[in-house]
Amino acid sequence: MDFEWLAIAMFVGFFFILISGYPVAFSFAGTALVFGLLGWLVGAFDPSRLLLLPNIWFGTMSNFTLLAIPFFVFLGAVLEKSGLAEELLETIGILLGPLRGGVALAVIVVGTVLAAATGVVAATTIVMGMLSLPVMLRYGYDKQLAAGVIVASGTLAQLIPPSLVLLVLSDRLGVSVGDLFLGALIPGLMLSAAYALYVLVLAFFKPSLAPALPLKDRQFTGLALARRAIAVIVPPSVLIFAVLGSIFFGIATPTEAGTVGAVGACVLAAFNRKLNWKLIQSASHSTAVVTTVVIMILFCSSFFSVVFDGLGGKTLITELLVNLPGGKIAFLIVSNIVIFILGVFLEFIEICFIAMPLLVPAAQHLGIDLVWFGVVMAINLQTAFISPPVGFSLFYLQSVAPPSVRTIDIHKSAIPFMLLQVAVLLLVMAFPQTVRWLVESAQPVL
Repeated sequence: MDFEWLAIAMFVGFFFILISGYPVAFSFAGTALVFGLLGWLVGAFDPSRLLLLPNIWFGTMSNFTLLAIPFFVFLGAVLEKSGLAEELLETIGILLGPLRGGVALAVIVVGTVLAAATGVVAATTIVMGMLSLPVMLRYGYDKQLAAGVIVASGTLAQLIPPSLVLLVLSDRLGVSVGDLFLGALIPGLMLSAAYALYVLVLAFFKPSLAPALPLKDRQFTGLALARRAIAVIVPPSVLIFAVLGSIFFGIATPTEAGTVGAVGACVLAAFNRKLNWKLIQSASHSTAVVTTVVIMILFCSSFFSVVFDGLGGKTLITELLVNLPGGKIAFLIVSNIVIFILGVFLEFIEICFIAMPLLVPAAQHLGIDLVWFGVVMAINLQTAFISPPVGFSLFYLQSVAPPSVRTIDIHKSAIPFMLLQVAVLLLVMAFPQTVRWLVESAQPVL
């Protein structure tokens, strides 16, 4: 008897439980438990398959790459909670202040730097929202432009290495995290450049939307500004280069580089006399929360995956995707639509564990380069992250926005930047070498 309908019912049931607001990990485990028992009762599921779980879980815990997650989260938490990110934003804002749209450009630059230092979207968006949104509003920036720049720049941490999205994707795709980091670097910088170009063009044609910073409000000038720029910008830049450079050139694994980055962030905080027990405690707590969430979801999703596969779900999905009219192109269109829709409602970690195990077998069967596919999916997730009405970055900013910036302003602000992200996504899909070039160039080194 054909029981594939049970696998479909399992996935649909899981999705409805998830959107009801029930915790993700428990949604995975609860659905697997119910449908595993139901499948056993009707003779569609062999309970002995569950004996695979201990090996899967021990394999996860021994995965050296995943150990990089807590180190990079800790690095970002230290930079945020020590105020180093605040000083960086303020200094670059003063440097670019004489330009029309200079403060907005500073947000983009700092968003790129923090993305390359931390890989954490929520922290970057909230910090820049608290610091730069009131400043831009005070100097006459258009509310929607100001909010849009912050929301878009904050989500660069989804794509620019050492993105947590890429770390989790590397595990789900079964590809080298170093290759995925290299592949995502150029598309990430393309997005950053697209944001900056948009701000410059808008400021040129509509100066009233993004005025320059008045001279009287630039706290530092001349030699004092140069000294501050060196003191504030150079140390984190060196740290970023050391962390990412060691990964790209094969000197260290992502986990080893993350360890160095975490220690380096503490050294920077100590150098600025901001390292104390309260800071370490707060950063460690944030790290523990994120890491625990990832591991819990990973364990419970494994349970779900074993039951879903036992009911024939993975085979069914793979056959459907492989046999779509249009081959690779149809598969890529469907994959992007599915990931985007899921990305509007769910966090990236949840999507990686829900969708990737279903898409990867079909991608492999169709001969699609998984590094390129992973970067395309990461850009897609970043676009979904700022998509109205429920993109997560919109709510991160809304939580710290002043009352004068309405919810509708924040949601409208994201639309131009969504279009820019879609344009970059199409470019990366049309020209795979934007991803492959660095990977292929680094092969002799790696």
